[in-house]
Amino acid sequence: MELSVDQRDLLIERLAQKISSCGLTAPAILFLETNKPFSFIGSQALLFFQPLLGFLLGDEVIGGYAQLFEDQANVERLLHLLERH
Repeated sequence: MELSVDQRDLLIERLAQKISSCGLTAPAILFLETNKPFSFIGSQALLFFQPLLGFLLGDEVIGGYAQLFEDQANVERLLHLLERH
């Protein structure tokens, strides 16, 4: 099942808020910029570890973030949002 535009935007906004509230905006931007080409591999790793992470965070959340990071354009959206925070 594909993420809708509203779901995608909500996930990106929530993630940006969590990163910003923890004071990790600069390290997150650096990490995302350097690992942007590997976002698809990261999304597949999330799916691989979904049984473990899903127990802690919920399967829907992990699945949503895995779908989110499959597309590098979503990483760019997150970066732009973090830069504004």
